[in-house]
Amino acid sequence: MFNSESNTVKGYKNLDIPFTILSKESNSKNLAIILPGMGYTSQAPLLHYSTGVFINKSFDVLHVNYQYNNKAYDGFNEISKAIKVDVKNVIDFVLTNKTYENFYLIGKSVGTIAMSSELTRETFKNAKAIWLTPLIQREDVLHAMVKSKNKGLCMIGDKDPCYSEERYVKVAENSNITSKLIPNVNHSLEYGENAVESIGVLKNVINEIAQF
Repeated sequence: MFNSESNTVKGYKNLDIPFTILSKESNSKNLAIILPGMGYTSQAPLLHYSTGVFINKSFDVLHVNYQYNNKAYDGFNEISKAIKVDVKNVIDFVLTNKTYENFYLIGKSVGTIAMSSELTRETFKNAKAIWLTPLIQREDVLHAMVKSKNKGLCMIGDKDPCYSEERYVKVAENSNITSKLIPNVNHSLEYGENAVESIGVLKNVINEIAQF
């Protein structure tokens, strides 16, 4: 069993950003921060099971539940600006209310934009970073990964539209990051038309996260 506490903070353009903290122990000094994708929420398989991994290790888990598919964001062309502000404001609020010593940041897709920014914090100097389908086509994400001094784990498929062999090789050259290229899987780390094989990939990815 674990406790769940939800709240909101004001984010970019004063819009409400919901978040949830899951905790197994009241005095945990460990925090895992989940930064989901645009439509790939914290309840989607990769992040749902990642949450379970960290809960079972007695981490508190923070889900930043930005909702950029909501009508409030119709015609909104500033997601890359908004997500950095929104995530920063949520994390500022959480860290004001409780002190942690060990951190993991787990970003999926658009979440890796905010992750690239957050890892520049002194607080996260020794944080471990898990990059799931990072947007390496973006200069800010690529630069953050290539220059990262944080111990990292990167997983991406070669059928992901965000994948670029040239850019992936640059990331893989960073000895601080363990890079895993998964053949024939898409942006969800799934095979498009093979559910059973996709479950096998999910199992392997979560096993890598659990061991990281």
